[in-house]
Amino acid sequence: MRILRAGDCKRMPWKNGGGETVEIAVSPENAGLAGFDWRVSMATVASDGPFSIFPGIDRTLAILDGNGMVLDIEGSTPVLLTTASDPLAFQADIPVAARLQDGAITDLNVMTRRDGLAHRLVRIDVDGSSTLPLPPSTCLFLCHGGALSFRRGGETGALAAGDALLIEDAAAIALEVDGEAKCYLASITTG
Repeated sequence: MRILRAGDCKRMPWKNGGGETVEIAVSPENAGLAGFDWRVSMATVASDGPFSIFPGIDRTLAILDGNGMVLDIEGSTPVLLTTASDPLAFQADIPVAARLQDGAITDLNVMTRRDGLAHRLVRIDVDGSSTLPLPPSTCLFLCHGGALSFRRGGETGALAAGDALLIEDAAAIALEVDGEAKCYLASITTG
């Protein structure tokens, strides 16, 4: 397990140059935008426009903050995403355009290379003590708002807003959490 502090995240321009992204974690470590196997990042979207195209990549997006945006995904009905919406999975190599509802938003992106990996993103609201079973995969647990303490096996720690916990082999041992926080769990599997 490794704690990834919010202040240590790498900031970089979007692939299409339209904004800035905060890279939470990437594999292989230090991979660029064309060479990653998987990537978890946050971005602030301040204006309407197209998403970057990532050939061979699947993406899931969740709205963290703001009043939402409509995604126009080629071949699909437009979808309104808000902070209350479930994360939305779609292919990152087809045209997608975003239309903001009322001001800037911040989103969470999980991306995996389609030819060997798959992923899932779920929102988890922590209110008190709970035990989270983890899938047998690489997991990234993001504390978006609030704070919590955690324990897994003999390891303990704490996450503040914006911090994440990267668990490279999550098999068999659950994550115990305590606190009040809005969180997201990304699991990445081979497949």
